[in-house]
Amino acid sequence: MPKFMRSCANSRAALHYFNLNCLHALCSAHHLRELTYAHEQEGQGWAKEMIALLLVMQETVKTHGGSLSDAQAALYVDQYRALLKRAEIECPPPDPKKIPGQRGRTKRSKSRNLLERLINYETDILRFMTDVEVPFTNNQGENDIRMTKVHQKISGCFRSQEGADIFCRIRSYLSTCRKNNVSSTEALSLLFEGRLPDFMA
Repeated sequence: MPKFMRSCANSRAALHYFNLNCLHALCSAHHLRELTYAHEQEGQGWAKEMIALLLVMQETVKTHGGSLSDAQAALYVDQYRALLKRAEIECPPPDPKKIPGQRGRTKRSKSRNLLERLINYETDILRFMTDVEVPFTNNQGENDIRMTKVHQKISGCFRSQEGADIFCRIRSYLSTCRKNNVSSTEALSLLFEGRLPDFMA
């Protein structure tokens, strides 16, 4: 079981990931997009402040080598909670009184749903500050699996397990080379010459 799983913040399917027995982290790139919508389309001032705070957190973590001490992180957690308390005033929950005949939970705005997620999943949202293995977004993970999903979308499926294994091995090799500043062309040329890039040697 992986140490942690990075989930899309706004996906219904992401909720199912929490059934897996591992640490979880929610993607801040998704939050930034939703916060931008909340600010620009629904006029939520707190959302603009949260965007600024998350970006400051990201930059601070980056300048400190990928993680903050518990004391440093605590300062940002305090700011995060204080901002969400102000957001509760600006974006309150809907009136709990139901219209006669209405069933289920009272509908909430997108901004309110986002606010509640930021409150309820604070630990998983801010895990990137203290765990060096947790990135700010899951963009890299999505990039790494995108071609596999594109292949499935075009071809429908892999014809055999062996073919799927070969495809994934090739994509993994090219992705690893790219992350080590070796172009795909150079990586494949070395492979056909029976050699590996220097970083693998």
